[in-house]
Amino acid sequence: MDPRDPHQMQTPARRPTRRVFGVMAGAAIVGGTVFAANWFNLGASAEGTGVLSVTDVHAAAVLGDVILIDIRRPDEWRRTGVGEGAVPLDMRRDDFETELTRIVGGDTARPVALICARGVRSKRMTQRLTAAGFTSIIDVPEGMLGSGAGAGWLKTGLPVTTWQDG
Repeated sequence: MDPRDPHQMQTPARRPTRRVFGVMAGAAIVGGTVFAANWFNLGASAEGTGVLSVTDVHAAAVLGDVILIDIRRPDEWRRTGVGEGAVPLDMRRDDFETELTRIVGGDTARPVALICARGVRSKRMTQRLTAAGFTSIIDVPEGMLGSGAGAGWLKTGLPVTTWQDG
């Protein structure tokens, strides 16, 4: 190998600069912040049309003014219990819409409130059910565990019932 031949010379490996590390760290922080904001539903609000707080939805469910559906998974129901007055119905079921239609007695205009852990899934499911023809779907953005909309069912101290399979 002739060191004077530029075609045979190897370029030394470049080390990342502090600036590169700074950009990477900044991207990680921003990405983590966006993830956390979505996970904890930090931008949620318990105000507006089609939205109820956990205390209001509990009162309405106990009076029978609204059907409260807990759309979380069975492992979540076992871990925290199900809010008093709520019907557990796993949103992942293939027959979710059919079963919900059965629960409301075929009346797709009947007020139905959806609750999940932090209001992320209930918001998504509210949109899905509205598109499917349900006309009075209500979101509970605080959820069972709390979010940007409020403390949530459990921290508010609302009653729960133990859930067992079957």
